[in-house]
Amino acid sequence: MRIALAFLAMVWPLSADLRTVLLPSKSPLITFRFVFLTGAADDPADKPGLASLTASMLARGGSAKMPYSQVVEAMFPMATSVGVHTDKEMTTFSADTHLDNLDAFYAIFRDMILEPGWRAEDLKRLREDGINNLRVTLRSNNEEELGKEVLYNAIYAGHPYGHHNLGSVTGLQKITLEDLKSFHRTRYTQANLILGLAGGYPASFLARVKKDFASLPPGKRDTVERPAPAAIDGFRLTMVEKQTRSVAVSLGFPIEVHRGHADFPAMLVTQSYFGQHRNSAGRLFDRMREKRGLNYGDYAYIEYFPSGMFVFEPAPNLARRQQIFQIWIRPLESPTAHFGIRLAMHELDRLVRMGMTEEEFQRTRDFLSKYVNLLTKTKRAELGYAIDSLYYGIPEYNKFVKDGLAKLSRDKVNTAIKKHLRVDNLHMVVIANDAGDWKKRLLGNAPSPMTYNSAKPEDILAEDKIVEKRRLPLKAENITIVPVEKIFE
Repeated sequence: MRIALAFLAMVWPLSADLRTVLLPSKSPLITFRFVFLTGAADDPADKPGLASLTASMLARGGSAKMPYSQVVEAMFPMATSVGVHTDKEMTTFSADTHLDNLDAFYAIFRDMILEPGWRAEDLKRLREDGINNLRVTLRSNNEEELGKEVLYNAIYAGHPYGHHNLGSVTGLQKITLEDLKSFHRTRYTQANLILGLAGGYPASFLARVKKDFASLPPGKRDTVERPAPAAIDGFRLTMVEKQTRSVAVSLGFPIEVHRGHADFPAMLVTQSYFGQHRNSAGRLFDRMREKRGLNYGDYAYIEYFPSGMFVFEPAPNLARRQQIFQIWIRPLESPTAHFGIRLAMHELDRLVRMGMTEEEFQRTRDFLSKYVNLLTKTKRAELGYAIDSLYYGIPEYNKFVKDGLAKLSRDKVNTAIKKHLRVDNLHMVVIANDAGDWKKRLLGNAPSPMTYNSAKPEDILAEDKIVEKRRLPLKAENITIVPVEKIFE
C-alpha cells in the first residue's frame, strides 16, 4: 500500500508558480479556500496536535497587527469569519465575503496566515479548546464519533495517521510557541499551497493574492512515502469502557483504493449499495433498521467521513493517500447489541460472497449518477472538490465519477468487492458499559437470540436463527479493553 512517487508528483509538481484552482463567475459572493498540503500526518511523534494547533493559531489567534478580538469585531459587520480544518494531509482555511468587502476582508485574512500574532494567551486558550474537544466533545458526548476515531487510531497505530487530528492531551500540553512558529515556517510553504477562489473577484485580484503568498518560503516537493499500516492478523477488538446506555460499533480494515485508483468507481457503487450515508436504501440500513428496528443508522464508507451525525454529504479537502473500509453502526441497545454485531458481520460476509445482483447494480449506479451532483451544490463545495481532484490527479469530480460509472458492469463491481473486502483480519471497536462482561460474552460465542415487540416475516425469523449463532473468531489475546478516560490522553 505504499503510494508511488508518481502519485506524489501530481500533488507537488515541479513548477515554481503557485498552484491555483479558480471558479470565476458573476456572483458577488467571493469564496476563499486556501489549502496547505500538510496536516496531522506531519506532527512530530512526541507532539501530536502540532499541525492542528498551528492552524488554529492562524485562524483563531489573530495577526501581528490585530488581536483575535479585533479580527472578530472587524469581520462581524462583513457577516463573515475564517474557518479552519486540519486533516492528515490537508489544512484548509475557508471563508466567504461579499465583493463590497473584498479588500477589507482580504487584508485581514492575508495577515492572519502570513503574519500570525503568536500570542501566548491565544496559545493557552486554543490549547485548552483542543483538550476540551478531546476530553468532553468526543470522549463524553459522542460515542459514535469516538468509536470511528478509535478505530482509525487502532488500524494506524505506529503510523503517521495513528492519532486524532487534534492530537493528544499530552502532546498539546508540550507544544510551545517556538514549535508553532517552526511548523509554520517549514510546512506553510509555496510548494504546499493551493489557492482556491470562486466568484466575481476582479481580474487583478488573483495577481495580488499570488504576489502576497509568494512571500512564503519556497519549500520543496514532499516525496516521502507513507508506510503501509500494519497488517491486521485475525479478528481484533478494542473495547472502550464507558458508562453509557447504548453501544456504539465501528469496524474496518485498510484498503488500497483512493480516488486515483482504478477500482474507485466500483467501490463507490459498493459503498452506496451496502451503506450509503444517511440513506434508507442501503442494504445494511434495510436489514438492520427497516426490517428489525435495531438502531438508528447503519452505514459504510471507503473514505474518511467525520461528523457523520451532523452532515448528509461528505466534506471536501479530507484527501488522504490511504483509506480504510469502515462500517458504522449507530447506537445499539445493550440487550440486542451482540445480535447487531453478528448481523453486520453476516451482511458483510454475504456482500463478499454474493456481491450484487444486476438489478441492485443498475439501481445503485443510477442513484450515484444523480447523487454526485449534490456534492458540489455550493461554490464552496465545488471549489473544495476541485482542489481534491488536483490532489489526486483526476478530472473534475462529477465527470470523473460519471465517466467511471458509465464504464462499469456488475461483474466489475463484484470482482472489486472480492478483491478489496473481507470478513477476516479486521478491527472492531465497541464502546459500552461493562467491558469485562462484553469480553466474556463475545469470546463465549453463546447464541444471542433476537426478540421483537411485533410480528416479523418468516424469512427474517429464519435468518435470525442463523445470525444468532454466528461465530465471531475472537481470541482473548486479540481483545484490548481501554477506559474511556485513557483515550486521546
